[in-house]
Amino acid sequence: MASPTLDMKDRAWAHWTKLGGPKLIVAPMVDSSELPFRMLCRNYGAQAAYTPMLDSHLFANDHNYRTHEFSTSKEDRPLLVQFCGNDPDTLLKAAQMVEPFCDYVDINLGCPLRGAKQGNYGAFLMDNLPLIKSLVQKLALNLNIPVSCKIRLFPDIEDTLKYAKMLEQAGCSLLAVHGRTRVEKDFNKFRADWKAIKAVKEAVGIPVLANGNIRHMDDIEMCLKETGVDGVLSADSLLQNPALFSGFRTAEWAVGNVREGNLDQVDLLVEYLKLCEKFPVPWRMIRDHVSKMLGEWLKMYPKLREELDAQSTLDFEFLYGLVDQVRELGPKIPLYLNN
Repeated sequence: MASPTLDMKDRAWAHWTKLGGPKLIVAPMVDSSELPFRMLCRNYGAQAAYTPMLDSHLFANDHNYRTHEFSTSKEDRPLLVQFCGNDPDTLLKAAQMVEPFCDYVDINLGCPLRGAKQGNYGAFLMDNLPLIKSLVQKLALNLNIPVSCKIRLFPDIEDTLKYAKMLEQAGCSLLAVHGRTRVEKDFNKFRADWKAIKAVKEAVGIPVLANGNIRHMDDIEMCLKETGVDGVLSADSLLQNPALFSGFRTAEWAVGNVREGNLDQVDLLVEYLKLCEKFPVPWRMIRDHVSKMLGEWLKMYPKLREELDAQSTLDFEFLYGLVDQVRELGPKIPLYLNN
């Protein structure tokens, strides 16, 4: 008789293979990995994407929250819908509402922010591993699609490996590992620990994804080689450069044998705004992407920043007008490609 654990691993790999084994993946970002942005990144090489983190309690019980915070389309696949929460029944109720529209339901076990501590979710559930196990088991036993988890590291690597194995045994079919601990919140100060991610990959038998230190394609190639993982996630770097997975680099990383590409952040912003017209999302999300993609221009021209900040409500007429001002003021700030 086949081992149940082996059977779970086989199913995990069969599902991953059926999806094409995506390697370039948009990470879950609160208010920032919404449908138009996911589609923009997919237009430039992303092979899969996570939704923003969704509150399982609000999603399960509030129709308005569901309507405003979650949207998808037939082109938006493979898709991982991420929830936070600490109640197995509530998490399952929310997950069952989205399972027809996605390829994994993901449990956020990595958020290190104050709100996660106050709400007792994300990385703060690491203090209660039996609860985490019950969350994973509840979904794994009752959903028709696989469960994935996104975690952070414990300070002790052995604790991290035990954690990863426990998640696998509970029914997790895909594990994304952010290579920082719960207290290492500043990605500019703390480098992600790829050695720890490699150790997790070697300790479990399911697909593993790496999160951290992914700024351009050279980082991706190096991460895949050094960790042996099955894919990588990028978050903050994509906010500035949604074309990262197509090989484009911002000037900060345009070193060595590169050439100027025929694309800049303004081009990407216009493409994003058109996607927002097609797939409406809350304006707060759009505002944040405008700020990120026009970041260099807003630094050079504080008046533009003041105009944007002064808008209590946004509309597309204002935003396209802002784009026109940027193009008129110049200079063009290009993205770069490897020769």
